[in-house]
Amino acid sequence: ACVSLPEVHKIQISSDGTRKWLLQVDSDNSIEMVFIPEDDRGTLCVSSQIGCALDCRFCATAQQGFNRNLTVAEIIGQLWLAEHTLRAEGYQTPNRSQAISNVVMMGMGEPLTNFNNVVKAMHIMMDDFSYGLSWRRITLSTAGIVPALARLREQCPVNIAISLHAPTDALRDQLVPINKKYPLSELLAACRAYAKGKPSRHITFEYVMLKDVNDSPVHASALVKLLGGIPAKINLIPFNPFPYTHYQRTTPEAIDRFRDILIQARLMTVTRKTRGDDIEAACGQLAGKVCDRTHRQHNLMIN
Repeated sequence: ACVSLPEVHKIQISSDGTRKWLLQVDSDNSIEMVFIPEDDRGTLCVSSQIGCALDCRFCATAQQGFNRNLTVAEIIGQLWLAEHTLRAEGYQTPNRSQAISNVVMMGMGEPLTNFNNVVKAMHIMMDDFSYGLSWRRITLSTAGIVPALARLREQCPVNIAISLHAPTDALRDQLVPINKKYPLSELLAACRAYAKGKPSRHITFEYVMLKDVNDSPVHASALVKLLGGIPAKINLIPFNPFPYTHYQRTTPEAIDRFRDILIQARLMTVTRKTRGDDIEAACGQLAGKVCDRTHRQHNLMIN
């Protein structure tokens, strides 16, 4: 047996305190993880794959292509490394003995296409003899792998965040290509089933704001209609640019107009504060180093 940690290749610290690690996981590949400190909690954004196979158009990770799934050890190794590094520096989340109070599976990769390893890792995170995290403090972000959502509800019902980003199939097919396999009707039915019988549980819907693409009042009204009957919380995410992308960030004024339409319809809505963008650690910017088996990086550069 070999007991080892991911090798720290580089650490960057943002002006807002956000910290990003570049971790070497094998001779050809590296991943990134991010720690976000806040007054009442410390959140670690953990990666589940080297790259991502889903090809969401607005995400830097997806444009790196895909190499492989991370093992259970490589997923837990990120939490172990961050926890011990921060604790050694004297960092402690208020009212907790640990530095890390929350984990979000929102780093590189689509967690539900690495289902078995991700679920085993989350069980370790929740084990009383390990990190003792409540399911309420673990959130898994997915683009909507519908069959896996049902399995997750049975095996490890943590919080989920759906990468939605569009209120219609036509637009979502462009932005999140997995929608062609699992369209909105199937995805939202799976979300209703996930929340069924748990009145206190909300499904978070992530919606990246892309200028002149999905940010009009018409889109907001369509989103209101789409999410009717679901205990939803909507996170509006200002787009974070990366090389070779043609997308632009929606203006703050347009984001506010969009948000107000949702709030007036009694949908719980917040605009996510951008953290760590000066070190490319913000949502959608994680890239690492991927020995791309899909050749997506090459195709992106020549197109």
